[in-house]
Amino acid sequence: MNKKYILSIDQGTTSTRAILINNKGESVYKAQRPLDCIYPKPGWVEVDADRVWISVIDVINELLVLSSSSFDEIAGIGITNQRETTVIWDKETGRAVGNAIVWQSKQTQSLCEEKMDKMDFIQSRTGLRMNPYFSASKIRYILDHIPDGQKRAEEGKLLFGTIDSWIIFKMTMGKSHATDVTNASRTMLFDIFKMDWSKELCDIWNIPMRMLPKVLDNSADFGKASYFKTDVHIHGVAGDQQAALFGQCCFNKGDSKNTYGTGCFMLMNIGEKPIISKEGLLTTVAWRENGVTTYALEGSVFIGGAIVQWLRDETRWFEDSCDSEMYAKKRPDTAGVYFVPAFVGLGTPWWDDDARGAIFGLTRGADRHNITRAGLYSIAYQSKDVIETMKREAKLELNSLRVDGGASANGLLMQFQADILQCEVHLPKCLETTALGAGYLAGLGCGFWKNKSEIENNHGFQKRYQPNMDKALADKLYRGWLAAVAATRAFKPEE
Repeated sequence: MNKKYILSIDQGTTSTRAILINNKGESVYKAQRPLDCIYPKPGWVEVDADRVWISVIDVINELLVLSSSSFDEIAGIGITNQRETTVIWDKETGRAVGNAIVWQSKQTQSLCEEKMDKMDFIQSRTGLRMNPYFSASKIRYILDHIPDGQKRAEEGKLLFGTIDSWIIFKMTMGKSHATDVTNASRTMLFDIFKMDWSKELCDIWNIPMRMLPKVLDNSADFGKASYFKTDVHIHGVAGDQQAALFGQCCFNKGDSKNTYGTGCFMLMNIGEKPIISKEGLLTTVAWRENGVTTYALEGSVFIGGAIVQWLRDETRWFEDSCDSEMYAKKRPDTAGVYFVPAFVGLGTPWWDDDARGAIFGLTRGADRHNITRAGLYSIAYQSKDVIETMKREAKLELNSLRVDGGASANGLLMQFQADILQCEVHLPKCLETTALGAGYLAGLGCGFWKNKSEIENNHGFQKRYQPNMDKALADKLYRGWLAAVAATRAFKPEE
C-alpha cells in the first residue's frame, strides 16, 4: 500500500498530541489527550510515566480511527517531547520505579546547590547552567529515594531515560533503549564537544553510566514499533524546542525561532561550532545529521503569554485571552507605560530570581487599555533582550524571526515584535511546528522526503510582519524598557 503519511507524536507537559503529516508537509489529522501533573509539595512537579505511555497509545489509536488509516499507510514515526523530564524504570519488568520528575520541578534545588563548585566545569562541557531543570539531579534524587536505588543501578537493573527514551522503550517492547543527541544534551551528563556521555560528569552525580541510553542521530533508526504489531520504525526524535527549530526550517546559521507560550523559548542556529555563553544563554545541540552536529544558542523568557493570562484573570478587563489584542487597540500607544512582568524573577540575560513585577510611567491619563498594550509589548521587549544577547555572542545578525506558539496569533504583538527588532517576523502556515519538526526528521530518516530542500519548498508562511516603526523611535522605546528593568531590579523590599 502507498505510504501516505508520517506519524508524529508530540508529548508535552500538559498534553500528548499526534498528527499525520502528508508529503506536502501539511498536518491533515490530529488527536490530543490532556495529561495531569502531580504536585506532591509546593514547587514539586511529577507525572505518572505509565499515564504518559497510555496517552501516547490513545492518541495514535484515535488518529488512525479519525483518518480511516492503518500503519500500512505510514512511512515512519517521529517523536518530540518535553525535555529534561526524567524517568527511571526496571530493565526486566519495564515498569517505572515511581513518578517521573518533570523539567519544571524544583525538588532537586538543594542537590544542585551542593554542586555549585562544579558549575563552571559542567557548563564548559555541557553548555548548561547549574539548575534543577536538567536531568542529572533528578536521576540522583530518584536513586536516593527508592529501595537499593544505587545498588540496582550499578548492577544494570535500572534504566534512565527522558520521555523520548521511555516512549521508544515501550513502543519497541523493550528492544531499544535509545535517545537522540538533543535530549542527551539536556541531561547535564553529555559532553557537547565530544558528543558522548561523559564519565567525569556522571561521576559528579555518582550516576552509573550503564543506566544511560544509546545516543543516536536525530533521523536514525530508533527501532520498530512492535507494540502496534507493525513493521513501521521510529525514524525521527528531538526535544521539543529543537524540533520546533527544525520544523521552522531554521537550517542555516543565524536562523532563529521564538515560541510564544506561557514563557518564550528562543533558539538560534549557530552552525557547527558551539559557543559557551558568558551572558546567561544556554548552548545546546540543535540536531545531528550523518554524524555532523549543528548547535544552537537558547534563551528563555519566564513570563510571555502568562502576562495575558494575568491581565485576564486578575484584572478581569477582558474575558478571553484572544480579546487582549482588541482591548489594547483601543489606544494607539502605552501612554509612556512600561510593564515589567517579573512575577517569578527575570530570565535571560538577567537571571535575577529576586526581581518582582512592576508598572512604570503611570500618569493620570494612562488607563487599562494602555496598561494592556504595555503588557503585550513586554513580551516583545523581553524577546529582544534575549535576541540582542544572541547576536552579540554569536556575532550574527538577525535577518528574520520565525514565530509560533499561542501568542503568535496576536497581530498587535507580532507587529510590535517586528518593529522593536527592526526585522521581519514570519508566521508559518502550519503552527504545529514542534510535531512538524519531529515529522520532518522522521521523513528524512525513512526517505519520505529526499532532503531538506524538498521540505523547505513545502514550507510556507501565512503572514510576514514588516517593521513599520522608525528605527530612532524603536531604539528610544527600548531604552525606556531597559530603564524600567533596571528600576525593577533595584527594588529590594525588606524581608
